[in-house]
Amino acid sequence: MGRRLVPLTLDNLQDLPKRCRSCVFWELDPVSGEAAVKAGESALEKEAWISAVLLDWGSCGRVVYVDDVPVGFVLYAPPAYVPRSTAFPTSPVSPDAVQLMTAFIVPGYQGQGLGRVMVQTVAKDLLRRGFKAIEAFGDARWKEPACVLPADHLLAVGFKTVRQHPTYPRLRLELRSTLSWKEDVEMALDRLLGAVQKEPALRPL
Repeated sequence: MGRRLVPLTLDNLQDLPKRCRSCVFWELDPVSGEAAVKAGESALEKEAWISAVLLDWGSCGRVVYVDDVPVGFVLYAPPAYVPRSTAFPTSPVSPDAVQLMTAFIVPGYQGQGLGRVMVQTVAKDLLRRGFKAIEAFGDARWKEPACVLPADHLLAVGFKTVRQHPTYPRLRLELRSTLSWKEDVEMALDRLLGAVQKEPALRPL
């Protein structure tokens, strides 16, 4: 089985799941995001966001291929590039951290260690760039797949709560700890990355 993890660019954006190619939940603030969806311009806004971050900051995601079939992706960036993050009650993300925006592995490919490889690749990338941690906003009342990852799943893969909230706690993972994960963490990670499957509804926080 040939595995490749390729930096996300405009050239391989089409390899993301269809619903994710035009999702701008994180990339725009709530008002702009809703306006883009209503105007049918969310796909263009997504491309513009990726292009701007690539030019200004560099790689902001990875696409996972198995035998040249795209089976998953992860998206991350410093919070300055993630307008939606300021809408969360537990913001801001720490200055030494990058925000884990969202991630996904196709169900048929979960349980094969791809999640571990993907996050370890991100960790190595960010460590080289001088960051110490990755932070994420979790959904403590998560019931169905959406752009905000379930808080319980984040905790299961080693994230620690740094700011409590009944709905949207902010969690943190020290990057060096990802380089020595054990099998039970790999299984939890596969469950986490399989949790984002459905087109999210834009809803006010």
